[in-house]
Amino acid sequence: MPPRGLTPSGIILVDKPAGPTSFDVVAGVRRRTGARTGHAGTLDPFATGLLLLLSGASTRLQSRFVGLDKRYLTEIDLTARTTTGDIEGELGERHEPMAGVELDVALDGLRGAVELPIPAASAVKIDGERAYALHRRGVSVEMPVRTMTVHELAVVGAPGESITLELHVSSGTYIRSIAEALGGHCVSLRRTEIGPFQVDDADPERLIDPDEALRRLEPV
Repeated sequence: MPPRGLTPSGIILVDKPAGPTSFDVVAGVRRRTGARTGHAGTLDPFATGLLLLLSGASTRLQSRFVGLDKRYLTEIDLTARTTTGDIEGELGERHEPMAGVELDVALDGLRGAVELPIPAASAVKIDGERAYALHRRGVSVEMPVRTMTVHELAVVGAPGESITLELHVSSGTYIRSIAEALGGHCVSLRRTEIGPFQVDDADPERLIDPDEALRRLEPV
């Protein structure tokens, strides 16, 4: 019999609702299955969409899944930034939204490899402490800049005070950083794909065989 916690083993696709943290979702799966459970990337509490969880012995495969590209759909309020880059932060002063040529130029500048500051309310460590913990205490720090790659960026509908974007980005890209670069903040954020895995296939009761999941990662 396999050691306790190593079964059931497989990959689980979950469509996370807004509200709970990714760790709440992980803990719920762990309680239900009795197996050790990990993840291949989190979502902010306000965000929805695809979480890729690894159950049991499959947690040893985590490194194979954490660096996958991702696709998102986001609505950005262009009239104000917030302290967190999303609707959970304190609202800053309102301003006129980018429009016309100015907005087009800004969007063009966000395609490809771009260097953007990491949001203050993030999990990166600053001098050994999580940035979000410093932010909650009101400690102001200069956030590091990270190179993020936006493979595709498409505008959905006509922009106004807000804009809706479809994005295909590299792992480690903060959509909140993109919102802040446009002078705004994320009103909604939904992750629709992680590598070859799609949110439409999410089923928390289904275990994808780890060998099948790895085959999906192979180039066509």
